[in-house]
Amino acid sequence: MEAATRNFRVGLVQMACAPDPNENLEKAVWRIREAAARGAELVCLPELFRTQYFCRIEDPELFALAEPIPGPTTNTLAALARELRISIVAPLFERRAPGLYHNSAAVILPDGAMAGVYRKMHLPHDPLYFEKYYFAPGDTGFRVFQTPCGPIAVLICWDQWFPEAARLATLAGAILILYPTAIGWHPPEKDAEGHAQLDAWRTIQRAHAIANGVFVAAVNRTGREGPPGRDLEFWGSSFLADPFGRVLAQAPASEEATLIAECTPALIEQTRRHWPFLRDRRTDAYQSLLDRWSDRR
Repeated sequence: MEAATRNFRVGLVQMACAPDPNENLEKAVWRIREAAARGAELVCLPELFRTQYFCRIEDPELFALAEPIPGPTTNTLAALARELRISIVAPLFERRAPGLYHNSAAVILPDGAMAGVYRKMHLPHDPLYFEKYYFAPGDTGFRVFQTPCGPIAVLICWDQWFPEAARLATLAGAILILYPTAIGWHPPEKDAEGHAQLDAWRTIQRAHAIANGVFVAAVNRTGREGPPGRDLEFWGSSFLADPFGRVLAQAPASEEATLIAECTPALIEQTRRHWPFLRDRRTDAYQSLLDRWSDRR
């Protein structure tokens, strides 16, 4: 498919996740229906939407939450995509093989076919974010998926802090980068650091939009999960920014929401003509980016 030239509408589902995976799937289905009824042609769900964010603890029993792709969830959403004639981005805990698991996202097309799977490349291992315990690093690279809305990239949560990922997705042709996310505050830090943390999260993704001349969407969960002392308060605030970094739509922090925003692909060309960052890249001078750290100082 060629890159989109017509405008298209994106739906971002910000939801709170319950302990019951089936309840979360049911909620996701009706939120997708709501987005489609409001004109969305592409709908993205939050990271690991079928479960609460289980990576707060290290527990081998929780591997039982994983499922194959394709599998039960993608089968359900494929049928929904065919019915509604929309594309769906479904982030899941993938069981790839016995003992091999990924934090993944399936991209489903309007005919129910799967465009492919992205596996999270950057994995955090921080207090209450013990992802390296559960997930193998992704091996898909920074893929671009062809959809009726045009070429899109899907990156996941911790990926959103790395400019290299956004750049490579752009160079592969993406006009929209989607970041399904599960990020929030450690409640004891919120009063002192919460505003700055949220502002940094918005800023880095708006910067990806500006530096690459693409649309960028962050799709977070909301609500509080876990017992006191091991809980996270997810900060919601899902948004979509245009290639100039302007926020076209944004959800509140503490409420569920179905955001709808229109993307205008012609704005990519217009923005890049005035800010020709891709033209002025010095590709001959970037070899050191492949080093973990440079000792040539």
